[in-house]
Amino acid sequence: MTNQPATGHPSRGALALFIGLMVLVGLNLRPALSSLAPVLTRIQQDTGLSALSIGALTTLPVLCLGLFAPMAPWLARRLGAERALAAGLGLLAAGLALRGLPAVPALFLGTLMVGAAIGIAGTLLPALVKRELPAGADLMTGVYTMALCLGGALGAGLSIPLSEWLGGWHLGLASWAALALLALVAWLALAPHRDETALPGGGGSMRAVLGQPLAWQVMLFMGLQSSLAYIVFGWLPTLLVARGYGEAEAGWMMGASVMVQLPAALAAPWLARLGRDQRPALLTVLALIASGFWLLLVGPAYLRWLGIVLLGLGQGGGFSLALTLIVLRSGNSRLAGKLSGLAQGGGYTLAALGPLGVGVMLQLGLGLDAITAVLMTVCALAGFFALFAGRNRRLEVDNAGRVVTR
Repeated sequence: MTNQPATGHPSRGALALFIGLMVLVGLNLRPALSSLAPVLTRIQQDTGLSALSIGALTTLPVLCLGLFAPMAPWLARRLGAERALAAGLGLLAAGLALRGLPAVPALFLGTLMVGAAIGIAGTLLPALVKRELPAGADLMTGVYTMALCLGGALGAGLSIPLSEWLGGWHLGLASWAALALLALVAWLALAPHRDETALPGGGGSMRAVLGQPLAWQVMLFMGLQSSLAYIVFGWLPTLLVARGYGEAEAGWMMGASVMVQLPAALAAPWLARLGRDQRPALLTVLALIASGFWLLLVGPAYLRWLGIVLLGLGQGGGFSLALTLIVLRSGNSRLAGKLSGLAQGGGYTLAALGPLGVGVMLQLGLGLDAITAVLMTVCALAGFFALFAGRNRRLEVDNAGRVVTR
């Protein structure tokens, strides 16, 4: 790893290198999830897994995101943030490779490993962005989120072609390990390293952060909007087929929706800067998500592509803003690490209920009207917490070392 001085600002070249590494890492944090949904039917046919087991397979990585995200601050204290992120990338590559074995236990264990790895790496990156680019952390979070969305789109779009080309869905899933290994090698060779700000030591205790209502408001918004995103990753093609669209068209519609997320992810932090706080931007993206779901699931069929665009714009902007809130609501990189651990740990644990809930509703034979009503309710709840999390407030450490909200 590249050492930087303990004091002073990194050069422009060092910042450009860090942004490039951030994008490369971000590209790896969604294909492990989005590449699974297009091949679920093949997995079920080849393995004989029940619908409930398939639902558990889609829920497992999201649950692991939440359960392992709080480990990121602990690992960063002991290894340093850079080495902790490298460990996450190594675990990701190993989990993806394990999914290449044609055995059901390997599929589930590999999926658990990739969920844990993404939980750790995804939690560390916002704090590293806050450290390296404190003045533009919110805008750079948009760049990072765009990389996440692009990775998700590539995973969804290339899953079937890779499976066909390599001769099986398990090899198609495992092929993403090559990208993870590339990111790991690049990170080990080129990542910046500044010992004095090893994340997330200091800056108040996690218990103190837990005592701040603002931290919980950010976490609940993160969890509710993420539950909608993982419902799309896990179930949107299935829901569209239930609506009457063909499998091929449903796959293209999901891929198009994820692609639309790219410009929205990049633009959302810029739009959020236009007002006094982020509440208008947060409510706007939630309205887009709700409109997109409604048009796709119960609206007129001729407006389905409008629904795809609205859903993509809303979800790309929503996830970008959720990550942006972590850096905007924390006064320094150490607090950002702790808030990231809470928001993503608790948030993704909550988000896991989304795909699980849809699986249960489908198992019970509930129709698209009931599922749409539940999705609208989740959007409304996310809007309620956005009214609090979007206010111009920030966690700080006062002169006495206490965590306060200002």
